[in-house]
This record gives sequence, structure tokens and C-alpha cells, in this order.
Amino acid sequence: AGLAVVLGGVTLTFFLLHLAPGDPGELLLGPTASPAHLAAQRAALGLDRALPGQFAAWLGRFARGDWGTSIGKGRPVRAVLGTAWPATVRLVALSLLLGYLIGIAIGAVQAARSGSRTDTALSVVTVTLFALPGYWLGLMLVMVFTYWARALPAFGAAGLDADFLTGWARLGDQLRHLALPLATLTLIGAPGAARFVRGAMVDVAAQPFVITARAKGLTPVQVATRHILRNALTPVVTLLGLSLPALFSGAVFVEAVFAWPGVGRLAVQAIANRDYPIVQAAVFTLASIFVLINFLVDILYTYVDPRVAYK
Repeated sequence: AGLAVVLGGVTLTFFLLHLAPGDPGELLLGPTASPAHLAAQRAALGLDRALPGQFAAWLGRFARGDWGTSIGKGRPVRAVLGTAWPATVRLVALSLLLGYLIGIAIGAVQAARSGSRTDTALSVVTVTLFALPGYWLGLMLVMVFTYWARALPAFGAAGLDADFLTGWARLGDQLRHLALPLATLTLIGAPGAARFVRGAMVDVAAQPFVITARAKGLTPVQVATRHILRNALTPVVTLLGLSLPALFSGAVFVEAVFAWPGVGRLAVQAIANRDYPIVQAAVFTLASIFVLINFLVDILYTYVDPRVAYK
């Protein structure tokens, strides 16, 4: 099933890209190129064949480990993606960690004060943040913290003088550039985790075993941590499997807004430039990560929920 998902994603992407308006040959040679030069460039890129033939040839090379050469950059696709992945992984991993820590904390507070004004106020905030588009939120943060407060840089992963900085100064420069894109992705992910945790903890708190635990004289903290939160983790694990693909998708727009040098920004540029090999490789890698993450989440169920077992 996972292989079918990956194959379906790269197949759909291939045909949509090639059927969309735009010609890589014209983008490379410019609008003043003659038809003969365009035809020669298309033949050199292998774009003069029928689409099924192009797809079969690309799939055969890709299956053998030949990811091709970037049309716009003239470099091997593996090398181009290899330089971009660390930035994306760093951004997504940190936002996932912060988003879940903040979301679990907010959800626990809401569940403990269910029905109160605090619960209502936090619900309004989390629902509002959850509904905001990531690119719009990023632009608003740029307006507030870059143009109004002049406190944080808006673009790139390092300043122009980063090569001359060392030690704490270099680390501080990197953290300042990371702050806004990380805040954007965290504010997108934390509300969903908070809503899930709140709902799960409220449901678990009404179960008979929780009432029994309270009757035994356990403190509210012990009941909340040992019984309610532990049993409320199962839907949170489900959310983890669903949120990671969404987080990577959101990172595409966030990286484009903040010019973050990751795979998302690279993919957006490749789509605009009709750099087919880059887009295909990026889609394949992202689809493979999605399948792997969902597989790992299924395995994680056995540790979170003792009622689930795999043979």
C-alpha cells in the first residue's frame, strides 16, 4: 500500500507538471530563442518524446538510483536536495517538538478547567490559530517583528556577515533567523495538538477507572499524570501521524515566505522554473517520508496502548 501511495504521487506529479503551461527549454534559452534552438534544447532534455515514454524512461532511471540533473542548476539532483534537506529537517523537527509540548500543556490546562472561562478563552485562541493560513500568519509575523519592531530578520537562514561570525555570535545570528519561521510552524501545529489533548483527557476523565483512582485517595496530579494523560496519548499518536505530513506541506509555504533554504523553497522554485527532476525527486522523498512516518506511528501504538498488538 505504501509503495502504491508513493508511485501514485510521483505519477500524478509527473503528468500534471508536464501538462501545465511553461517550457523548460524556453525558460533556459529566453523568449528570443528561435524555434530551431528550442527544438534542439527540448531534444537534449528528452522532452520531445510522448509523455508515457518520458515517464517510463524517467521511472526506469529513477529506480536504478539515477535521479537526474537539475535543469536550472546543472547539478545532480541528489546533491541539490542533499544541501537543502538539513534546513527543512531542522525547522520541522523543532516546530514539531515545540508544537506538541505547548499543545499538550494547553490541552491539559483546558481539560483540568473544562467549562471555565480559561477553557473558553484558550479554545477561542487555538481554534483561531488553527484556522489561519500559514503563509498569512508568516507575513503578519514579518510585519510585526521585522517592519514594526525591527527585532528579527525576515529572510534566509543566516545574515550576510555569517561567514565572519564565530561562537555565540554565529549561533545567535542563526537563532534570530530561525525565530520567525519556527514560530509560524509552531503556532500552526500547537492548536491542533491542544484540541486533541483536551478532548481526549476530558473523555478519559469520565471513565470508571479514573473515578476509582480518585476514590483510592490519589492526588489530582497523580490522577492526571498516571491515569488520564497516559490513556489520552493514543489519539495524540494518531494526530502525530496526520500532522507530520501536514507540517511538511506547511513548511513548503513557510520556507517560501521566509526564503528559508530548505526543500520546500527549492520545490517552489523548481515548479516555477519547470525543473522537473527536482520536483519529482522532492515529491518522491516527501511521499516516502509520509509512508514511513505512518508505519512508525502504527508500531508506536503497541507501546502507547497495551490493548494493541501486532503479530
